[in-house]
Amino acid sequence: MKNISNAVIKRLPRYYRYLDELRANGVERISSGDLSRMMNVTASQIRQDLNNFGGFGQQGYGYNVNYLFEEIGSILGLDKEHRMIVVGAGNLGQAIANYANFDKRGFKIVALFDSNHELIGKKTRNGEIKDIEEVYDFVKTENIEIVALTLPKEPATEIAMKLLDCGVKAFWNFAHTDLEVPDNVIVENVHLSESLMELTYKLSEQSQVGK
Repeated sequence: MKNISNAVIKRLPRYYRYLDELRANGVERISSGDLSRMMNVTASQIRQDLNNFGGFGQQGYGYNVNYLFEEIGSILGLDKEHRMIVVGAGNLGQAIANYANFDKRGFKIVALFDSNHELIGKKTRNGEIKDIEEVYDFVKTENIEIVALTLPKEPATEIAMKLLDCGVKAFWNFAHTDLEVPDNVIVENVHLSESLMELTYKLSEQSQVGK
């Protein structure tokens, strides 16, 4: 398989989102130039990115929006269902579980788990919140592909290691730690505070320019 850079991979969901909006607006085809103006990415960059996967465009015609949308969806693995659980059913965990757009993209959140007895048994759109002690047997029997970790640092690391032994191969990690896992396990870290600090850096930089 061709080695695709992380920069290209990170742009694919953005292409997918813009193409979805174009489809919703009834647009059937679009040139790389028009797409570049919408996305603030150069037309050359778009062509280079898509050429990693075979191109998809036609000279003088541009891109068939629906076809490109479906092809990028397939590249992203969105043409199949991915069964997920959320471990940590606090405010963030419940917000993730209640985001209906995940279902439309093939991410099926089948259960939430927590150790807080005030939350266990609470009804959500994904069923009742389960006791975290049940999570290990659950992932073994329910073909769980992705685990979203919305826990504090210490329990997240401990639970992730135990889930590895249960066969989990992918973590969507919101915990304030970088998980150390084997090379065959995928981790996507989402550190919200770091993202916010990047924002405040840009705000500070902007204010210095204005002085």
